[in-house]
Amino acid sequence: MIHTVSIWLLVAGFFGAGLFNAIGTPATRDDFARWGYPHWWGRLTGALEMMCALLLALPASRMAGLALAALVIAAAVLTVLRHRDFTHLVPLGVFVAVIALAGIST
Repeated sequence: MIHTVSIWLLVAGFFGAGLFNAIGTPATRDDFARWGYPHWWGRLTGALEMMCALLLALPASRMAGLALAALVIAAAVLTVLRHRDFTHLVPLGVFVAVIALAGIST
């Protein structure tokens, strides 16, 4: 039960975050620019996050989805730590916890 809930929370979270990053609100674009990424980086990030959601949703590719999700979140954590943008750590921490929960219960 916990495994199923954690997987679907990740699917929803990564799809939502991916859509948000791919659309690129002004605040999101400003964040990526402040961190030194090119203007298209938000779209790439969004595409990777939506790929995580898709891979996680399909049982045959779930482990690949967990691996990609962990890499995406690790890169995000390193980015915000490097730039001391600690306000982004709380949502990233939630993703880390749910990824760990899903990985442990797999």
